[in-house]
Amino acid sequence: MVVLKGEPLAVGVPWPPSLLAVLQRWGTTQPKAPCLTALDAAGKAVYTLTYGKLWSRSLKLAYTLLNKLTSKNEPLLKPGDRVALVFPNSDPVMFMVAFYGCLLAELVPVPIEVPLTRKDAGSQQVGFLLGSCGVTLALTTDACQKGLPKAQTGEVATFRGWPPLSWLVIDGKHLTKPPKDWQPQVQDSQAGTAYIEYKTSKEGSTVGVTVTHACLLAHCQALTQACGYSEAETLTNVLDFKRDAGLWHGVLTSVLNRMHVVSVPYALMKVNPLSWIQKVCSYKARAALVKSRDMHWSLLAQRGQRDISLSSLRMLIVADGANPWSISSCDAFLNVFQSRGLRPEVICPCASSPEALTVAIRRPPELGGPPPRRAVLSMNGLSFGVIRVDAEEKLSVLTVQDVGQALPGADVCVVKVEGAPYLCKTDEVGEICVSSGATGTAYYGLLGITKSVFETVPVTAGGAPVSDRPFTRTGLLGFIGPDNLVFVVGKLDGLMVVGIRRHNADDIVATALAVEPMKFVYRGRIAVFSVTVLNDDRIVLVAEQRPDASEEDSFQWMSRVLQAVDSIHQVGVYCLALVPANTLPKAPLGGIHISETKQRFLEGLLHPCNVLMCPHTCVTNLPKPRQKQPEVGPASMIVGNLVAGKRIAQASGRELAHLEDSDQARKFLFLPDVLQWRAHTTPDHPLFLLLNAKGTVTSTATCVQLHKRAERVAAALMEKARLSTGDHVALVYPPGVDLIAAFYGCLYCGCVPVTVRPPHPQNLATTLPTVKMIVEVSKAACVLTTQAIMRLLRSKDAAAAVDVRTWPTIVDTADDIPKKKVTSIFRPPSPDVLAYLDFSVSTTGILAGVKMSHAATSALCRSIKLQCELYPSRQIAICLDPYCGLGFALWCLCSVYSGHQSVLVPPLELESNVSLWLSAVSQYKARVTFCSYSVMEMCTKGLGAQTGVLRTKGVNLSCVRTCMVVAEERPRIALTQSFSKLFKDLGLPARAVSTTFGCRVNVAICLQGTAGPDPTTVYVDMRALRHDRVRLVERGSPHSLPLTESGKILPGVKVIIAHTETKGPLGDSHLGEIWVSSPHNATGYYTVYGEEALHADHFSARLSFGDTQTVWARTGYLGFLRRTELTDASGERHDALYVVGSLDETLELRGMRYHPIDIETSVVRAHRSIAECAVFTWTNLLVVVVELDGLEQDALDLVALVTNVVLEEHQLVVGVVVLVDPGVIPINSRGEKQRMHLRDGFLADQLDPIYVAYNM
Repeated sequence: MVVLKGEPLAVGVPWPPSLLAVLQRWGTTQPKAPCLTALDAAGKAVYTLTYGKLWSRSLKLAYTLLNKLTSKNEPLLKPGDRVALVFPNSDPVMFMVAFYGCLLAELVPVPIEVPLTRKDAGSQQVGFLLGSCGVTLALTTDACQKGLPKAQTGEVATFRGWPPLSWLVIDGKHLTKPPKDWQPQVQDSQAGTAYIEYKTSKEGSTVGVTVTHACLLAHCQALTQACGYSEAETLTNVLDFKRDAGLWHGVLTSVLNRMHVVSVPYALMKVNPLSWIQKVCSYKARAALVKSRDMHWSLLAQRGQRDISLSSLRMLIVADGANPWSISSCDAFLNVFQSRGLRPEVICPCASSPEALTVAIRRPPELGGPPPRRAVLSMNGLSFGVIRVDAEEKLSVLTVQDVGQALPGADVCVVKVEGAPYLCKTDEVGEICVSSGATGTAYYGLLGITKSVFETVPVTAGGAPVSDRPFTRTGLLGFIGPDNLVFVVGKLDGLMVVGIRRHNADDIVATALAVEPMKFVYRGRIAVFSVTVLNDDRIVLVAEQRPDASEEDSFQWMSRVLQAVDSIHQVGVYCLALVPANTLPKAPLGGIHISETKQRFLEGLLHPCNVLMCPHTCVTNLPKPRQKQPEVGPASMIVGNLVAGKRIAQASGRELAHLEDSDQARKFLFLPDVLQWRAHTTPDHPLFLLLNAKGTVTSTATCVQLHKRAERVAAALMEKARLSTGDHVALVYPPGVDLIAAFYGCLYCGCVPVTVRPPHPQNLATTLPTVKMIVEVSKAACVLTTQAIMRLLRSKDAAAAVDVRTWPTIVDTADDIPKKKVTSIFRPPSPDVLAYLDFSVSTTGILAGVKMSHAATSALCRSIKLQCELYPSRQIAICLDPYCGLGFALWCLCSVYSGHQSVLVPPLELESNVSLWLSAVSQYKARVTFCSYSVMEMCTKGLGAQTGVLRTKGVNLSCVRTCMVVAEERPRIALTQSFSKLFKDLGLPARAVSTTFGCRVNVAICLQGTAGPDPTTVYVDMRALRHDRVRLVERGSPHSLPLTESGKILPGVKVIIAHTETKGPLGDSHLGEIWVSSPHNATGYYTVYGEEALHADHFSARLSFGDTQTVWARTGYLGFLRRTELTDASGERHDALYVVGSLDETLELRGMRYHPIDIETSVVRAHRSIAECAVFTWTNLLVVVVELDGLEQDALDLVALVTNVVLEEHQLVVGVVVLVDPGVIPINSRGEKQRMHLRDGFLADQLDPIYVAYNM
């Protein structure tokens, strides 16, 4: 392919030295000649500016600018300074005076749009342009200045992102007449900058294109020659006169030729789309300057208009001839107006770009250019960047018209879009480049991007430069066709590269518009742009729907658009959003502001009323699903304690001294014995204090009080309920001392207690069935409770939820208790006798009860006592639910075993007084305190702004040595860190907060305690975790996930990491299932309600090789052990245990293992109005439930954001996005999300969602 040379600039024509010299000539020799006629919104000519007036008023303005503006006695402006021109579209006269006035004063005009509000679409970018151009003064008219938003002082407000400006009103009365002898420098056109024209790029950044005086003149000369303009011709201009063709033809070239311009404002076109044709007719205009949309509008309005004729026109310039849809406007327009005098050869499409100014224009008939041509091209070929001619009747073709020839004096070539600027072959589409003296010269103040755009050197395939002059890239995609005609097929700004194919936004808009647009899309307003998700461009189509469109219409239209784009362009639309009419951000002349629309889409501020996402069909570059390798048997070599060359991942807490040695330990084998011994030796030592919401102590229990109450409960059980030894008793109590007394009462008479959370009186329907289920599954022979709960269990409301006739005996301990004590206290025959049952519902919805023997119970208490250094003189504060797991042990068992005093704070009371727990810790100077994540979250959210108030109330947390979150999940680092930061102000030591870890098989495996090294944090690669591997990475590296160890392993506990499938031991820092062996392991499941078979081998697992003798319990949690550089209390190197998550909860997707919490964390970060999120799978779809904390009309913004973030960060396609109200995601007492309950609710259609989006 070669460089196309335009015709030479005419020689022998006496061109003037500069445009200002021409203005001076006409202003003085032809002062009465009309220069510009302005029309009002009714189409009346309001004012005609003559050349004499233009000259005198421009002089007056130049004189004022140079001599009358001072700051601190210095002139405000120096030659070459930039000045903003802020003029409305309806005032071309003042604009023209301002423009030429600046040129005469050697200032550089920067025309911009009139800002309408303080935060216009793109106002920040205009501010960037003004700032980078160093603009300090803005010129405007009186009327316009009055309409600008004002600050309180009455001054013009500062717009978002704008530099501080002075405003000068340039109406005649504000200007000073220059003295007779004053003359400006009307010098020859030189290299200095004449004006700066703004351009907004695809990303929305606004830059200024510098045009020098020489280029300005050369451009006007080239246009004069190409259009055959002659002196005193009339031109009707419908375009914006501030930039582009409207400025070049209607303000600059017109003066060179003393033409008369009739300017038709946008406001008039809106009211009367035919106005420009009427003006051509009444002024007998020889030339008209329009866009294809003006032709389209006038077609819709022309019916019934008899007396209009376009026979005077010798040239109808179509300024956006480069747009793919201009051809249909031109054809339709000609079709209708040929009968009214319009000659076909008069239509002259042209192509322009902000950088290269006019690129090509079709010559008018009298200049005898080649005949017009059109090309019918295959869309598919174009998407691969090649030109393939196709048959016209197909849908999947693009028909384009030529935009004429290169300008006189210009060289044009076509280069490759990506990489080095090699010339394209004849059948390739590339970027058109122009080399001439009439293009822009730079992006003002931006040297880097200037070089790549304005100083391109195209090279041949061999690498030789094609010319010694640099070329300017136009941003237009096209090719050079037969007869050296230029064809444009799209813009670089609208280019979307999906896979390896390129699609043009304008083409897709045209396809969407072809789907019955008038019925559905409001005023044809459609925006198409691409967003990058998962390393590729994804196409987004946003349309304004008509106010009267129904939901049904919109889905029908959306699905038809998807099909149309798919069949015509063979590309999928990633997201199709409909917004209410008139809500997309507008560009200055009423079009859609694309970059701002895209910005709103990405920030979740578009507020669509309908959304359809198609990630399943669009996203074709997902990594391949992982293929599981056939399992290798236990072939790893074990040598000593190394497996596959790494230390075996096993660790243990401190050794427990042999129990038989000490008298104390033997005495403490059975908790009932301990309580009796304490009641005997320290009867008045207080064990429990219960606080209410006001922080007042509502009940206390000393050793002897607790013992006596327990005896009376035991007597009641024997007499009232006639229970025999070994019967199971359900304890349904609110958190308090009654619960503890009832527990020991059961042990005193040899019954087996089961603590059950009481039903919630306001929510019986969901909470009572769980109570009933535990009572039935635990085979309880009797229910012990309070009077209020007893009434509730038998109430009418309860009958609606469960069958109340099948309750076992219900004993109300407050009334029914006799005042006598039992004859003898039951003593278990051996430590392995069952002490109590611990029931809990896992997050996956499985109800599991475990058996705790007397031996395990006392061993548990002993480990906790050693780890936390608990003695009778200590006080600890507990804010936990006392129904299962470690919460139950701390509330009911530990104080009796160790003799310390427990300050009990029921978490429910925090709902009416958030600061209750922290105030109690401070008041009782507790060194050790326990809470749950839900308590910590309530404190962080509820007390965030109140630390100052708490300090004045004397809350001081410096006493705390350790504050432990009781949990059965991966530590929530973000929450514990924000809690620590927040309450540092109240003296909470930075290292105090830690977490514990327990599960069903062993309720306390890790617990930080008071001694030992601080918990360590490591960063692992989230992608490796999905493949069950641990890869340690640096903090802040991509895909890194912080994990903190869950406290120290308790004394007597041994932990090993085993392969989930082969059950072989794993090495250090390998991910596997955590197995535990300890004297306080539960002795087995009493029942597993839900998945019995799965859990059969949990308590008696043995390794498949290595140490095959030890019996382990499987926790069902994935984690790893890592030996650290720190030293333990025993002097050994410290082994840290990191919990990654529950195996039951993990999602198997695309052959990989995902932890829901990781996906949820990404989703919650996606938008500020996402309060909470939970994910689960349904068939093989990923369902994301999002709680919206915001307005319902913003709900649909989240659909795309959620889909994007999960694709980007986890390479997963979201199948369903469910938007719900806050509080819909069920959370248990430990603050864990009950994802399975949520899934059941979703499947049973009980969530009452705001919106459900099914992604295609």
